[in-house]
Amino acid sequence: MSSPTNLAVQHTFTAYLEDRPGALSRVSALFLRRNYNIISLTVGRSGTPGVSRLTVVVEADAAQARLVEANLYKLVNVLRVEDVTYSPTISRELMFVKLRGPAHARDALELLCAAAQARIVDETPGATIVEVVGTQRDNELLIDKLGPFGVMEIVRTGVAAIKRGSQVLDPQPHFINATVPTSGEAA
Repeated sequence: MSSPTNLAVQHTFTAYLEDRPGALSRVSALFLRRNYNIISLTVGRSGTPGVSRLTVVVEADAAQARLVEANLYKLVNVLRVEDVTYSPTISRELMFVKLRGPAHARDALELLCAAAQARIVDETPGATIVEVVGTQRDNELLIDKLGPFGVMEIVRTGVAAIKRGSQVLDPQPHFINATVPTSGEAA
């Protein structure tokens, strides 16, 4: 699939970075300096000790996306970056929605949750919390459908993305901008 050249779309980048104090701050500062709005940012430990995996979604055209990738590579703690926007990926986010819906609407809420592959994870006399894992688009549609139940609060984790198939994003490619601490070193 070819990418549009001058149309701003949501670009999804996955990156590995050293699990060190300040590494994430440098990444977010880069987006601030370049005046790019981060739509979603997810980071957590990877399968490699001392290395974190980051997924960031930003609205950019093709030229801006190439600059984002190039500028991320310039950061000292960034080990590897890939724009997976046009690659076959699986991407999901976790979302909690707190509702004030009345108890008599419980059956309707259960039906909606079943259809959306969501589940009720907490109920109190004043609120119900629904949990769902889905794409950003599916989660947006669910929020609209939950509106009549009285949405009180929404919490979203941000997108986590992984490429489909056997190809992996190796945190230690031939060219490394930084050194990963060994198991004996303090991070």
